[in-house]
Amino acid sequence: MATDFKSIPIIDITSLLSKCDDPKMAEDPGVSNVVKQLDQACREAGFFYVRGHGIPASLIKEVKNITHTFFDFPYEEKLKIKMTPAAGYRGYQRIGENITKGIPDMHEAIDCYKEIKQGMYGSLGKPMEGCNQWPLNPPNYKSLMEDYISLCTDLSRNIMRGIALALGGSPYEFEGERAGDPFWVFRIIGYPGVSVANGQEQPENDVGCGAHTDYGLLTLVNQDDDITALQVRNMSGEWISAPPIPGTFVCNIGDMLKLFSNGLYESTLHRVINSSPKYRVCIAYFYETNYDAAVEPLDICVQRTGGTAKFGRAVYGEHLVSKVTTNFVM
Repeated sequence: MATDFKSIPIIDITSLLSKCDDPKMAEDPGVSNVVKQLDQACREAGFFYVRGHGIPASLIKEVKNITHTFFDFPYEEKLKIKMTPAAGYRGYQRIGENITKGIPDMHEAIDCYKEIKQGMYGSLGKPMEGCNQWPLNPPNYKSLMEDYISLCTDLSRNIMRGIALALGGSPYEFEGERAGDPFWVFRIIGYPGVSVANGQEQPENDVGCGAHTDYGLLTLVNQDDDITALQVRNMSGEWISAPPIPGTFVCNIGDMLKLFSNGLYESTLHRVINSSPKYRVCIAYFYETNYDAAVEPLDICVQRTGGTAKFGRAVYGEHLVSKVTTNFVM
């Protein structure tokens, strides 16, 4: 359960990644040390930074640079890939079209999802069927982002093996029917800088993204290096900044992991307020369960929390669709 943390812990996961394919990884002292840190971070904050993640710094930088290039284009260019329900809620949305708890968010974005073919999940998958709408300009945007998504998927799977051990299970608790074929969500987000007019400061409600929790298992956030805008709420209701730390991802756990853990781990409220005059880019990768997974508390977590399941069963795809179909002004 989240506590009154004052800062976000930094975890070097090099040891975990070096043993992530070893069935006996739990016996390794280096892995055990990482697992202990993951457990503490997930219990106390629901957020942590990872370093030693193995994704090249050059690629992390390039996906941000090319995204700045896209968002600098005129609206007419960006609207060529406008999001619509017919496209499975994939594509570009203008500032104010994303809604959090009824309030427009001050960001623009490209939303992408793991592609779902027609009929793949029956009626459960129908609202999300479609292909991603990638910008044609810059011309290498699609290939670059697909390479990046592939690396984020592998990294997330390996971090989840550490989290599975932290919960007292095998490294593979979140594979097979739970997340052996993980769905993913990918949001490419741009937050305008604060505009100061007539000496007036930014209005109170000019929030880049309102307070929310994430839907799935694990989120990897790649944010501009020179702007602090992401804030995480602790149990006292204080907003704690998560400043960018070069060479790291900010990670946080989502609603499905809270459910699997029977509340041992909390999906923590967070928001974005860009009070800098600079335009800020954030690339957020969301690692989810299988699209059709029926998610319920793990037996090991029920035993650790008094023997009673605190949550009923939830189907991930239903949870996602309920969020996506109410999150946008079309």
